[in-house]
Amino acid sequence: MSLVLNLTLSALLAISLIPLYRAWRSEDIWLTLTAFASFASKTSILILVVSVLRDDWMLGVVGVIILSVGNAGIMLLAQILRRLEGEP
Repeated sequence: MSLVLNLTLSALLAISLIPLYRAWRSEDIWLTLTAFASFASKTSILILVVSVLRDDWMLGVVGVIILSVGNAGIMLLAQILRRLEGEP
């Protein structure tokens, strides 16, 4: 069970770092925000997988809160940046 958990965590961590690397190479702010939103979603899914494999529902609740609230904060930041740039 521990080997399966370690392999799953390693694979999900490697997959979640791909958008951050792509955003690091670009200067576009919207691509960076999209990469952070993708990373937040993948991290919360990672937390949910760990909570199910460990049968720890308190950790699962934290994953659900991050999944629902984390992306809302990023979308609010995107709206603020759009207003600062002068777009309607």
